[in-house]
Amino acid sequence: MYGKAFAPEYQGELGSALGVNSSYEEVLTTARRAHAEAGTPLERARAGLAVAEAHRRLGRVAEAGAAWRDSYRSARTAGDAGAMAWALWSGGTLARQCGSLPLARRLLAHAVALADAGGDRLAHGYSLAGLAETGRIQGDYAAVAALHEQLLAQAREHGEARHTVWAMSGIAQMHRNTGDYDKALELFEESARIAEAGEDARGRAWSLRGVADVRSVRGETERALDLLSEAEAICRRMDLASALAYNHKMRANVLYRAGRYASARDTYARSLAEFRDMQEPRGEALSRLGLAKSRARLGRDLDETLTELAALEQDFARIGLRHAREMVIAFRAELTARPAAGTPAPRSGATTPRSPAVPARS
Repeated sequence: MYGKAFAPEYQGELGSALGVNSSYEEVLTTARRAHAEAGTPLERARAGLAVAEAHRRLGRVAEAGAAWRDSYRSARTAGDAGAMAWALWSGGTLARQCGSLPLARRLLAHAVALADAGGDRLAHGYSLAGLAETGRIQGDYAAVAALHEQLLAQAREHGEARHTVWAMSGIAQMHRNTGDYDKALELFEESARIAEAGEDARGRAWSLRGVADVRSVRGETERALDLLSEAEAICRRMDLASALAYNHKMRANVLYRAGRYASARDTYARSLAEFRDMQEPRGEALSRLGLAKSRARLGRDLDETLTELAALEQDFARIGLRHAREMVIAFRAELTARPAAGTPAPRSGATTPRSPAVPARS
């Protein structure tokens, strides 16, 4: 039903030299050489796109920004609407990664229009997918659920394993965040199988992270940690800096749900440092929330925790992460709720009661 996964962002001669599982240091070396040897603006645009994507995956934000803009200028000089669309897709994806969601939507919407004008079906599909993912990350499920399903149908129709895995795991994430864990697990596991059959290692790593998340919610802590270890090995092999940081944040989530608050605190601190190194504010804010929750469970002063939660709520509102903001509000309500049966209300310096393993949804 599905062919082997491929990477349409590697175009021209790069398409034969690089594959979906090429490490990003390898991609960067090959693309830089192709850029230096390019004889036409279109060749420079294609090489620049690959340079941009390698830097982005490696967590090098400034270099990725310069590279996608260079690719766009070269594509515009070449008069190639499809190449311009791919450059904007890369820029929009980078903007989303950096937490600039309004900019991501603008760039990706422009990419959709250019891809449509240039008749580039893949650029059109990937740009629409970018818009769908941006809405999903914001928590606007009503607006993007149908688009995810549409893109999944298109990917299946064309036998595109990589895009099928992306759409299916996105739909699974929405089910998971709205509490339908059975459906989420079914879709995450199917996407992991499709990724493995299509030899899409990166897609499998992200899918395994989703499976681990749901398994953890169900109390299968050790199984979840094993799955994350398998995914981490893939991330390290492919130099996936951002995916590795999110893997570590998920490991912290699993430990937190299991009541291992000290280990969770240390692991959140690790992912926080990784996100800061790559200037990724969304992951940084989510790690800060996990760190605040872990410290609260370990007895941190209540007033200090509430001050940090207020700052995080503002950050999530600024970035546009509705679901994450709801998590802050829910945790604050839990900390400040009056206990039943005449138990004293939480006070500064008090350790909040240990709660059962519930989904952190971060």
